[in-house]
Amino acid sequence: MSRTTYGSESFANPNRHRCRTTATTTAAADPTAAAGSSIKTTSAAGNLTGNNHHSHDGLQPPCRRNHNQHPPSGLRFTPPAVAGNHHPAVDQNLGQDRGRRPVNYGHQPIGFRPSPEEGNDGHNVRRRVPPRQQRTRRPPPCSQPGRGGQSPPSAFTTNTTNASPAIAGPKGYKSAAKHLDWVHAMDEEINALNLNDTWELIPRTSNKNIVGSKWVFRIKYKSDGTIDRHKARLVAQGYTQVPGFDFTFTFSPVVKAATIRIVITIAIMRKWTLRQLDVKNAFLNGLLTETVFMEQPSGYVDARYPNHVCRLKKALYGLEQAPRAWFQRFSDFLSSMGFTYSRADTSLFIYCQGYSLIYLLVYVDDIIVTGNDDSLIQRLIDRIHKTFAIKDLGKLNYFLGLEVTYTDDGLFLSQQKYAHDILFRAKLHESKPITTPMVVGQHLSLSRDRFDEPTLYRSLIGALQYLTITRPDISYAVSTVSQFTHNPAVTHFQAVKRILHYVKGTSNFGLAFTHAPSCDILTYSDADWGGCPDTWRSTSGYSMFLVPNLVTWSSKKQQTVARSSCESEYRALANATSDVIWVTHLLQELHIPIPRAPTILSDNRSALFISSNPVAHKHAKHIALDYHFVREMVHLGRVTIDHIPSKLNVADVFTKSLSRSLFLSFRSKLCVGPNPTSRLKGGIDDKHKL
Repeated sequence: MSRTTYGSESFANPNRHRCRTTATTTAAADPTAAAGSSIKTTSAAGNLTGNNHHSHDGLQPPCRRNHNQHPPSGLRFTPPAVAGNHHPAVDQNLGQDRGRRPVNYGHQPIGFRPSPEEGNDGHNVRRRVPPRQQRTRRPPPCSQPGRGGQSPPSAFTTNTTNASPAIAGPKGYKSAAKHLDWVHAMDEEINALNLNDTWELIPRTSNKNIVGSKWVFRIKYKSDGTIDRHKARLVAQGYTQVPGFDFTFTFSPVVKAATIRIVITIAIMRKWTLRQLDVKNAFLNGLLTETVFMEQPSGYVDARYPNHVCRLKKALYGLEQAPRAWFQRFSDFLSSMGFTYSRADTSLFIYCQGYSLIYLLVYVDDIIVTGNDDSLIQRLIDRIHKTFAIKDLGKLNYFLGLEVTYTDDGLFLSQQKYAHDILFRAKLHESKPITTPMVVGQHLSLSRDRFDEPTLYRSLIGALQYLTITRPDISYAVSTVSQFTHNPAVTHFQAVKRILHYVKGTSNFGLAFTHAPSCDILTYSDADWGGCPDTWRSTSGYSMFLVPNLVTWSSKKQQTVARSSCESEYRALANATSDVIWVTHLLQELHIPIPRAPTILSDNRSALFISSNPVAHKHAKHIALDYHFVREMVHLGRVTIDHIPSKLNVADVFTKSLSRSLFLSFRSKLCVGPNPTSRLKGGIDDKHKL
């Protein structure tokens, strides 16, 4: 399965679907698309941006289609001419008419009645018209074949055996109409829209806001990098919508990366099967509560009503409210089947009846299902298929750019293809690998030596942020360089290049998940006091395990300056405690027992003393009161806090750059390592010296 972001060339594909909100939102564990924000909505995008991984539906190649047969929806499209396979009518008129040929959508305007020469079903059956009498325009002809009858290579036709670097699709309809693969993809998209009864044609009025429409094209890749299919998507130009008139609310949730890792851990622990579903044209299932008008799509303008506009009945990709409309309808459908949504993560749905337990994770149109009753899961999938057009992808294999490899005692989660794409984008795919992502003891600061390509800098930062879903070992380095996206300097870009050199040597690395008998929660917390040379703020970091699997982590600069190392460590404890409480609530909703109170380990004895003794008030009265909930959680027995030596504190890797030996030691404890089934060459050896 492949994953792409529509609308812009970015690496954060998965964010492709995130909706645009009236207020910018950022999820802590969610990385982002190429704009350099954190898994914000673009997506990815894309990203960010809708998607799609559907196979072709068996349509004939356009230039070989029998023109006496009609598509299911009544749509007629005369494709561009192809050398050696011309339609006679096109040959006679070739060179006189350039552009688009008329199309009938099968949608009838209000008050329309079929004429006697039309079929009984009301769809317009267009009679053959001599070419010279037909004055409407058709698409430009396809490229002429080269030697051996093969079409010459272009930017839009690629070798299916090697997809690195990724090749961009055409920029618009005119370019796409010259190639059969893209014409076929556009036919497939229009047929799906017609079958879904997405719009109806009505006369144009001057007092209505008409939203534009646009074709976007992407080549979909498989997990091994080969081309899967060509995908054309008709999108509405939602940026022309008027807030409060064309739409109201737009926010739509997506499942958190930490939730996915926790569910995977539970499935491995209980030996459940992880299954994956893909909803075809998901946004088209959303029901609109507002009235939205859109221009007819390029190349498919109805010949009878060329000046009419489309009044949308269903949501369409690109509309501001489309993600929210789809999620609302799908969540209502699941609720009618007995599912309840999690309060810890509203994109997680839980079904619990008797001894049957099912988890369902939703990320826009991508779904993961697991549970203890395989027959009930199959009945659930059949029920969903009756209402929505879905594709059962079987066992979880490739999800949001995450590659899943099954091992004897669990599974391995990686982003090897995505890492290669980043290196090709940065033109560092042949660079020399190194063993650490940052120079030991390095602290980046503001500089006047500005980098002359800030867009490239932000794009690479956004891509690296999404890579941290399975690479906690680069979290601190990426968090550090992300602080300078507003004004990057040459030294900052050099730090980014060092991270990419490290990724080059560890591209096949990822997270390993193994079987565990119980769900013990163990968390490491640490802070680097005054580590920022510009603001003198500290950096907090923590890593949380459902022993022995790493499920969530964080590396973040604190919001205020700490007056002592004790204060910075105590604030880091507060952040870790907050996340621990969230995970315990999530496990309770998943009906997973927690054998004992979660344990948080810290290497600062003063912070431990403050968290357990109220008599230390005079030493911490300057700390905001909301941080003292750590003491309350300890008093209630919700968490326990113990001491650990600094050399054993794994969270140290999230707060500062470490020496090579210490970094490699902590990296292995974070369950980060090479793919156990990978046989790729060119990786670095841990004994390699800088």
